[in-house]
Amino acid sequence: MDSAHSGTAESAERPPVSRRSPVKNAGDAVMSDKVFNRLSGFIHESCGIKLPPVKKTMLEGRIRKRMRILNIDRFEDYCEHVFNASGSGQELIHMIDAVTTNKTDFFREPDHFEYLVRVVLPQVSGRGRLGAGDSFIAWSAGCSTGEEPYTLAIVLSEFAARNPGFAFSILATDISTAVLDKAKKAIYEEEKISPIPIELRKKYLLRGRDKHKGFIRIAPDLRALVKFRRLNFMDGDYGMKESVQIIFCRNVIIYFDRQTQEKILTRITKRLAPGGYLFMGHSESLYGMNLPLEQTATTVYRRL
Repeated sequence: MDSAHSGTAESAERPPVSRRSPVKNAGDAVMSDKVFNRLSGFIHESCGIKLPPVKKTMLEGRIRKRMRILNIDRFEDYCEHVFNASGSGQELIHMIDAVTTNKTDFFREPDHFEYLVRVVLPQVSGRGRLGAGDSFIAWSAGCSTGEEPYTLAIVLSEFAARNPGFAFSILATDISTAVLDKAKKAIYEEEKISPIPIELRKKYLLRGRDKHKGFIRIAPDLRALVKFRRLNFMDGDYGMKESVQIIFCRNVIIYFDRQTQEKILTRITKRLAPGGYLFMGHSESLYGMNLPLEQTATTVYRRL
């Protein structure tokens, strides 16, 4: 019997950059416009995330946490550490983890999952779109802490139980190593599972006991259906050889400027099989973008 356990292992941190005693005044540090422009410019260039001047206070607060860990008391010194050519690559990853926003829930925007079950899955499985032995591939692009891909795993497992011969796999990607670590562990506080129907909780969730009480864990068979890996949408090659049938890229592009949004969605759409479906967040619009897609429902698009 697998049981949930509380807490997650912290990502390995780089050692302090100096042997000074712990910083006492890091909380008093102020980020200059020069440092903000340098950091925000790098983040935009490397990740596509736009941080306008109104985001300065947010960036300052999140970077300050990294400074305390590294025993650095000036934003200027942190910049030098980040961009130091002699091995700051790991800190760049930690910085991206710190500035990315991750908000997700199980069965978030539930009408998408209803449409997936009612329209998309019967269409794909009922018209011979998948050849013998072929697997249905779903991609959760921007998976955060794992609630979305595990929801997909539940929905697709239920469909497979009703349709013998239907096989599937799920790829889940995110730029943040911190959220991927949590997603792989698949441990959540009980209040997070309230959107999951009770009958599905009994089938796919394990309740923690004793010191792990108050936590649940996704069952091993369901966890095995999801493969997680780090992916930066700004990379030229996503390292994907096979086309996928559905892509959930919801509430992700809102953090990019319009030009970057179209560039990313062009790359993502290329991975979608003809007739495959792209699910976007309800606050996102593809209006005016030159993409080989037709809208079939609210924020749902079909590859031409």
